[in-house]
Amino acid sequence: MRILLSLLIFVSPMLYANCNSPEFDQFDFWLGQWQVTANGKIAGTNQIKQDLNNCVLHEHYQTPSGYEGRSLNIYDANQQRWHQTWVDNQGLLLQLDGRWNGQQMQLDGYTLTNNGEKHLHRISWTPNMDGSVRQHWQVSKDAGKTWSSLFDGHYQKRQPDQQ
Repeated sequence: MRILLSLLIFVSPMLYANCNSPEFDQFDFWLGQWQVTANGKIAGTNQIKQDLNNCVLHEHYQTPSGYEGRSLNIYDANQQRWHQTWVDNQGLLLQLDGRWNGQQMQLDGYTLTNNGEKHLHRISWTPNMDGSVRQHWQVSKDAGKTWSSLFDGHYQKRQPDQQ
């Protein structure tokens, strides 16, 4: 029993990722309670918070019409890339990977449509000088040759009475 306990004490710190490197903070500009607008109209609210010892950003998005989605975002230190897994209440699974390029976070990944077409998704998050964030979601049906905008949202921090 002592050997098992000693082994657990020795191994336990190695099981936890050290999420204190600067790369884990690259997406911190997105943390907070947000009012999201698109085309000048309220699109929804979004809450992004740190989770699991600064290793994960956890997103919860809601719209007035009842649409809801969540994502988990993590920096993969081994691959030196960010990863997002998005799921929603309509059955969408979107898995994205990418990097912070010094000005914005850009993640992309493929989905398959119901008829088997492969679509490339690209989402970028750009922090603005006033503390707001632009999220731009685009899709390409021709492997990135041309792009269509699916969502161009503006994130503004919510006031305490809106929380």
